[in-house]
Amino acid sequence: MSAALVVMAAGMGSRFGGLKQAEPVSADGRSIPDFSVYDAKKAGFDKVVFILREDMKEDFIRLVGNRIEKQIDTEYVIQDTSALPEGRKKPFGTAHAILCCREAVKTPFAVINADDYYGKDAFFDICRHLNNAGAGEYAMTAYRLENTLSENGTVSRGICEVENGFLKKITEHTKISRDMNSAFNGQVIPLAPDTPVSMNLWGFTPDIFDELAREFETFMSSADLMKDEFFIPSVVQNMITKGIASVKVFESGSKWYGITYREDMAVIKNKIGEYIKNGLYD
Repeated sequence: MSAALVVMAAGMGSRFGGLKQAEPVSADGRSIPDFSVYDAKKAGFDKVVFILREDMKEDFIRLVGNRIEKQIDTEYVIQDTSALPEGRKKPFGTAHAILCCREAVKTPFAVINADDYYGKDAFFDICRHLNNAGAGEYAMTAYRLENTLSENGTVSRGICEVENGFLKKITEHTKISRDMNSAFNGQVIPLAPDTPVSMNLWGFTPDIFDELAREFETFMSSADLMKDEFFIPSVVQNMITKGIASVKVFESGSKWYGITYREDMAVIKNKIGEYIKNGLYD
């Protein structure tokens, strides 16, 4: 089976203060996408599609893409910003980013964030699922909340309700602190350490593009385009509610590593260095 890895790399990185998607995390200058693509290729993915902004494309290809192109079929897609209202610089969100890949992705595919390190097992789980998935039979990897927090500030997470191994509900929570309190609808909500959360590692079949297009039309006609975002969890939740999709949940006990704040760099550099020393990566 042919399967693509879609890497969302068009984020602004405002809290980090730079192009964190290309920031070196190993002594030889490799970035998180290098290691994600390595793991995905081992799992069976045979193409990678990077979603970029036009203003970052040249730098990203120079700093990251040129290396990855030597290992796997690589394509670049620009997240269209032509519909942004005057004064808005931030793209419309993750679901819109994936929709922009419609012409580049014709096979089952996984979606990841460029600045998150997921661990190799997660890619094998998703790829095995996609090998046998029919239309609307999606998958995701969920992590324990306590394994996804930053020492350096609050984070946003998709809080998942799982029933019989499948996603029942996903709700976006913002400003989750180290004490696992979340700001949600103007209230402070305490969360359990083992709460399953989404880190945007999804497995989809190509039929999702039709639903993304329909939902985006609704978003454009009803949202506050100066501030609202078109998120993939919202689309998936709507599909589950309508009964046109299911999402198999693979629960990972691994610790997630990622870059939200510049201070997070030391942690992930140490961990990647440890993995290389132990032979997990060349």
